[in-house]
Amino acid sequence: MAALIECTGITHSYGEKTVLHDLTFTVHPGGVFGLLGKNGAGKSTAINILMGFLCPTGGSCRVLGEESHNLTPSARSRIGLLHEGFVQYDFMTVAELERYYAPFYPKWDREVFFDLIARMHMPHSRRLSRMSCGQRSQVVLGLIMAQMPQLMILDDYSMGLDVGYRRLFIDFLREYVTRRNTTVLLTSHVVQELDKIVDSMIVLKEGRVCVSGTKQAFMASFSCFRFNRTEASLLLKQDKVLCTVEHGSTQTAVYGFFNEDSLRAYLSGKGVPCTALEQVAMDFEDAFIGLTGKY
Repeated sequence: MAALIECTGITHSYGEKTVLHDLTFTVHPGGVFGLLGKNGAGKSTAINILMGFLCPTGGSCRVLGEESHNLTPSARSRIGLLHEGFVQYDFMTVAELERYYAPFYPKWDREVFFDLIARMHMPHSRRLSRMSCGQRSQVVLGLIMAQMPQLMILDDYSMGLDVGYRRLFIDFLREYVTRRNTTVLLTSHVVQELDKIVDSMIVLKEGRVCVSGTKQAFMASFSCFRFNRTEASLLLKQDKVLCTVEHGSTQTAVYGFFNEDSLRAYLSGKGVPCTALEQVAMDFEDAFIGLTGKY
């Protein structure tokens, strides 16, 4: 099937500062694609390019078969976009919002919207101005889903959501994608819940792609090992092998794409003894932090 998004060699600069370097990735129909990275990694700039709000300095970007900076109204009508917050009409009630938006979207499904509202146990007479930030966010996400888009782009979907509302939305989105066969591209720097839903991903670090592929392949190949801290280990720094180096009071921990044998060989070449070397089990959040760094 034809790719929904094709980015090839995208670069972008603000003045003399380059924020994206050779960004290349493809999103195929079906599933959830994560565009991940810490704050300032270049995620929102990439979204602006995808939606045609920015023209890249270099490279090409096609969305639904069209150049992203020249999307037709027909293509835009098939994209559900969450971008830069949750600005809506505060004076409207839940029911009024649904009636207002419905005529603009031929495939509108009010059941999708009211299903999400029902999970928050919110009356349809509640005005947006009387909702918490998390409730407002969920209403907006429901409005996007009710559009029945072919492609859903969610830029920092977790903004304003506490852990309960994030979990609610992730569970609802997982059901939605499975039942509707919608393709989702989401950005986030909060990855606790994404382990359950992301199929493929790229991770940006300072505007560069440091991981591209399936989440499963990343978790299978990325490792953390720790060993006794020594004066020699304190000299270890991030390089092409070590993604992150952390020094505790008695141990040094290293993260990277290596196994025990290749790490031992690397440390030996650096003159670093690896006494009490052991592999550390990681979940998705641990691996993400190990890849991108804590700071």
